[in-house]
Amino acid sequence: MKMKYLILASALFATLVSAVDAKLKVVATLPDLASLAREIGGDKIDVSAMAKPTEDPHFVDARPSFVVQLRDADVLIDGGAELEIGWLPPLLQNARNSKIEIGKPGRVQASQGVRLMNVPGNVTRAAGDVHALGNPHFMTDPIIAKTVALHIAQAFSAIDAPNASAYDANYKKFEATINAKLQEWGTAMLPFKGQNVVAYHDSWVYFAHRFSLNIDTFLEPKPGIPPSPSHLAEVIEKMKAQKIKAIIVEPFHDRKIAEKVASSTGAKVVDFAQYPGALPNTDTYVKLIDALVARLSAAMK
Repeated sequence: MKMKYLILASALFATLVSAVDAKLKVVATLPDLASLAREIGGDKIDVSAMAKPTEDPHFVDARPSFVVQLRDADVLIDGGAELEIGWLPPLLQNARNSKIEIGKPGRVQASQGVRLMNVPGNVTRAAGDVHALGNPHFMTDPIIAKTVALHIAQAFSAIDAPNASAYDANYKKFEATINAKLQEWGTAMLPFKGQNVVAYHDSWVYFAHRFSLNIDTFLEPKPGIPPSPSHLAEVIEKMKAQKIKAIIVEPFHDRKIAEKVASSTGAKVVDFAQYPGALPNTDTYVKLIDALVARLSAAMK
């Protein structure tokens, strides 16, 4: 009988240890959100990103494996500003995981508390791929990234209270890193304050706001609408008049179009990306912003 109790006690102890050691299963829709989750969660979580760093976030290929990931997730982190509206809802419907429904502790919507820019007065298909809630590419502003990181830390702490102190410490470390880097990034971008930059798509309004640039001329005539020869002719004329030196292009855009415009204006094509891992040596959020600031400042000198 004594042996039986010892076996039961050992089994119970093993179960408790397993529960304490179990890592949170975190799924992020986008690589930048996954990067912040890694910063906050450290070795207490397992995290995966659904979209690839080089993939257009509007048109992610919704794979069956995503349903399995969502079904098993303790936490889902999404943008919350309809960037993923074309592909996330059906996956969630099939996953049927009540833990990650909107309003539950396991759902982190990154846009919470973020003042979105470019909120349209009315939304029609004639305006192109316009988001009703505002521009959803807010993670390109490092100060907003701090807010999102705090949301993530609070969510992890609520779900996994025994590790709350670790999540809080990791957040404070990330916050301190961003604060120090903002000085460095701001100094690097200061010589170009108020200058104009052309982008392929309207992904950079928050980056432009943070670093006092004007990025309001686009190779796309409207968001999501392919460039036309007549529109590009207008862009070239405007670039020559304003002496614009840089064209921002993301991995999923047609770089050849940007190169043609650059050859007609003397501007440089700058390979940019919203997501860690899309450019060389950008495996973290901070390294990504480092690369963006370095690439753009080099092109505009």
